[in-house]
Amino acid sequence: MAGKPGTNPTTYSPSMATGKTRTPIFKDHDVDWVRPDGRGFHQCRPAFFRTGAVNSASGSAYAEFGNTKVIVSVFGPRESKKAMMYSDIGRLNCNVSYTTFATPVRGQGSDYKEFSSMLHKALEGAIILETFPKTTVDVFALVLESGGSDLHVVISCASLALADAGILMYDLVASVSLSSLGKNLVIDPVLEEESYQDGSLTITCMPSRYEVTQLSITGEWSTPKINEGMQLCLDACSKLAKIMRSCLKEATSTSQE
Repeated sequence: MAGKPGTNPTTYSPSMATGKTRTPIFKDHDVDWVRPDGRGFHQCRPAFFRTGAVNSASGSAYAEFGNTKVIVSVFGPRESKKAMMYSDIGRLNCNVSYTTFATPVRGQGSDYKEFSSMLHKALEGAIILETFPKTTVDVFALVLESGGSDLHVVISCASLALADAGILMYDLVASVSLSSLGKNLVIDPVLEEESYQDGSLTITCMPSRYEVTQLSITGEWSTPKINEGMQLCLDACSKLAKIMRSCLKEATSTSQE
């Protein structure tokens, strides 16, 4: 939920499969493992969105998932540089950066270039580029605080900022990630969990169309585990998209008052 300052963040989680028992993350002789923030393994952090965060931009959005805080600004469509070749479809330019104080160790953010490329791939398939030929849309994402699962928060926030800018899209883009820790899958991991993960899986999709725009996997995964992880992420993406749409509806109703 979003719109007005002070609005409580909205939680979203994939539907739990019935009839299945959760296996412990470590062996029987180990101490019972509890997530750092007390969530269940398949419980996502509360999500908060707000559009119109940057007045000078064509569109913008702010997202807060636990300790992960991101702001995205969208500029354009504006005329492409003369050096670029003619194109009858629009261009998308994405940039992800971190503030110097975003991470526990000052100045040590994630790989900006890799995240910028992944953001571009995640959004490109959802934008109707034919609607702004010979022009460019610039998306600038700034991670204010890194609390884990930064990329999927950046992607979801960027999608909302594009919608706020009036860029035509086939659907909103929602993204969710999870970590493999032992035998368990932990959705929406925080920074500490990411540092101990055996593997990670991030899905970006257009929930209304049930289309995946990007799938990223690291580590070793069995086929059943990948299938389970994808279903958890897709279900969570669908619920996250509802929160994002609610944010846009509230922003529209507020502007009309």
